[in-house]
Amino acid sequence: MSALPDLRGKVAVVTGGASGIGMGIARQLIAEGMQVVIGDIEAGLLRKAADDLGAVGILTDVSDLDSVRALARSATERFGTVHVVCNNAGVGPLAAIADLTMADWHWIIGVNLYGVIHGVQTFLPVLQANEDGGHIVNTASMAGLVAPPRLGAYSVTKFGVVALTEVLAAELAQTGSKVGVSVLCPGVVRTNIGTSSRNRPAHLAGGGLKDVDIAREDNPLYRWISPQEAGGAAVRAIKRGDLYARRLPAGYRGSPAYVRTARRILIPNGLHACFRERHPYSVR
Repeated sequence: MSALPDLRGKVAVVTGGASGIGMGIARQLIAEGMQVVIGDIEAGLLRKAADDLGAVGILTDVSDLDSVRALARSATERFGTVHVVCNNAGVGPLAAIADLTMADWHWIIGVNLYGVIHGVQTFLPVLQANEDGGHIVNTASMAGLVAPPRLGAYSVTKFGVVALTEVLAAELAQTGSKVGVSVLCPGVVRTNIGTSSRNRPAHLAGGGLKDVDIAREDNPLYRWISPQEAGGAAVRAIKRGDLYARRLPAGYRGSPAYVRTARRILIPNGLHACFRERHPYSVR
């Protein structure tokens, strides 16, 4: 897979960049010498984050294709092109599948899955036009690899992000593209995703999805990482051309299925162990 080992002077766009993992990614990219544009739906938080990071802030609703297109226009008009796109914005409330309404499904799929689809559809042609290529990072989750109870809606979106990224990686490799793509699958990260409903649109209000702040749970199995650590994993994947951006805490114990998946896919060989298994005719 194509990689971007030298990020100095290049341009990145990060959605959901005003807080949490997105801000962690943006901070790490800026440390690599990149010009960074952050898109976010929260205007006040966006202004504060842009000032703090030294980034350009653009108000963006990733569930709206026109809004993502406007983000791309703003970035390219200001910097000429974009080299790295991190489709990171997401929401994470929980509910049993039997308790979900169609409004719940439309909201979470609109942000978590269509947000990534809109980013890929909009920015891939920009990256492909670059002489030195580019890279896409799509934020999924360990819940995109293993689906626990009450995370059904969330896992549907994150499994979708993993699938989209794997297929896109195979297709780009087949064509010899200079564009690479990675999927970030972190475990528990200290973010404000536990208050996602603050940004739920009024026309999709109501339903079974509820915010849950797992940071309040005294669970000895949790092994927390910071947004900066998650951002570091994304940057390493960009620079090395890894399909899976992997970052699990040392000694993570979790559920047996969770750990088996992490060990098989994320820890030993990154891209190659899982990708050769799933796409034996695509990777040599």
